[in-house]
Amino acid sequence: MADLKVSLPQVLESERFRLRAFTPEDIQANYMAWLNDPQVMQFSNQRFHKHSEASCRHYLASFANTENRFLAIEDKLNHALIGTLTLYINPHHQTADVGILIGDTNHWGKGMGYEAFSLAISALLIQAKMRKVTAATMSSNLGMIKIMEKCGMNLEATQKAQELLGEEPVDILYFAKFPMHSGTA
Repeated sequence: MADLKVSLPQVLESERFRLRAFTPEDIQANYMAWLNDPQVMQFSNQRFHKHSEASCRHYLASFANTENRFLAIEDKLNHALIGTLTLYINPHHQTADVGILIGDTNHWGKGMGYEAFSLAISALLIQAKMRKVTAATMSSNLGMIKIMEKCGMNLEATQKAQELLGEEPVDILYFAKFPMHSGTA
């Protein structure tokens, strides 16, 4: 059986930020405020939960002793936490599912989501040698759709009227990307 340990660098860096392990020290008032902000969480099922320090610590602990990663998106200039990335990795299938949250609304619309998401997808496909990387979003989350398309992901499936946004049924769109050399579109 092949080695199932996933190899990813401890820190990934771009010009403007770094992706590093999310730590207990990152569970601060600003982080919990994002999770409880209806605008920030409008497209996430986390909007149905009230988040506390205890719930945040429990979530962080759920990543221990797994191949999954919970990453902080840190501004390199001031070391401020501006968001998070989750990487749910299945080494048996060589797949990973990526989720992103830019919680600091001052960083919205500045390409930070794309930059972080793209960096994570590249690391998964190239360094971790994943066979396939996926992500999903509501059809009304136009910003996330734009990020996934700009990263070269292709729409793979649609679950019609899968969730409710307010009282309106919305589709869930599933996107995927394969390594360039795989021959799979």
